[in-house]
Amino acid sequence: MKIIDHIKQAKGTLVSFEVLPPLKGKGIDALYKHLDPLMEFNPSFINVTYHRSEHVFKKRADGSFEKVVIRKRPGTESICAAIMNKYNVDTVPHLICGGFSVNETEDALLNLQYLGIDNVLVLRGDAAKNETAFEPEPDGHKYAIDLLKQVVNLNSGIYLEEDLKATNKTTFCIGVAGYPEKHFEAPNMQTDLRYLKAKVDSGADYIVTQMFFDNEKYYAYVKACRDFGINVPIIPGLKPIYTKKQLTVLPKTFSIDLPTDLSNEILKCKNDEEVEQVGIEWLLHQSKDLKKNGVPVLHYYTLGKPHIVASVVKNL
Repeated sequence: MKIIDHIKQAKGTLVSFEVLPPLKGKGIDALYKHLDPLMEFNPSFINVTYHRSEHVFKKRADGSFEKVVIRKRPGTESICAAIMNKYNVDTVPHLICGGFSVNETEDALLNLQYLGIDNVLVLRGDAAKNETAFEPEPDGHKYAIDLLKQVVNLNSGIYLEEDLKATNKTTFCIGVAGYPEKHFEAPNMQTDLRYLKAKVDSGADYIVTQMFFDNEKYYAYVKACRDFGINVPIIPGLKPIYTKKQLTVLPKTFSIDLPTDLSNEILKCKNDEEVEQVGIEWLLHQSKDLKKNGVPVLHYYTLGKPHIVASVVKNL
């Protein structure tokens, strides 16, 4: 079932979760142990994120170097299929530009279609760890909107091989990312909104936001989107905070602010166990307020800490 249909048919605020594929060398049971405590809340869908491959250089015997591609986690197609098979829940694989040619992207989309997966979240993705700025693969997409257009083309039966006749049309529901505090590469919010509107006008069905810890920033973002003519559902992305280290890591990594009240409470904590409790209370307060104000979905980034999210959702 498509995410947009889940939202349209809902009688209230839905719940969804986001997970990482297990590291290579770990079995699928590692993922199931992560999801098991969350499934009692009947999530409408599960997002499966994707981290791009890494490039390392290995020295050859002759002294030259060989560029080697390393993927630390399996692809999203198999993980989404495993989740759907075990839990009978819809999944949303993340589809990124980095690390893929347009042909590899088309193959991945067709694999998803064959597996009965009809939702994707389209992202540019981050720069590789050894790159200071995002660089696409040769014959790969540079921007998320170009990737989105490839999905839209497949939905129209337009394949990369233009001479194909009587092609099968895919039926993907397409999500894109939104940034209540602006994408760090955008010069200003107006420019960021213009890029977002271009994605919606090109066929995006809904938006999922970057994490935020101040609900007022989400509400202001939704209003700014509506004023800009962006009228698709905007799903708030929520993440628990559970270590003091995150006070510096999250702003640096995701270009977000933490509210003064939250940071002050965390600084008072003697250890991370106390920080975790503060994080639970803050996330619960956020969730209650967002639900009260009628958001379509509460989307939780559960990465590594499913018990925190389970505690919050149980109290909702």
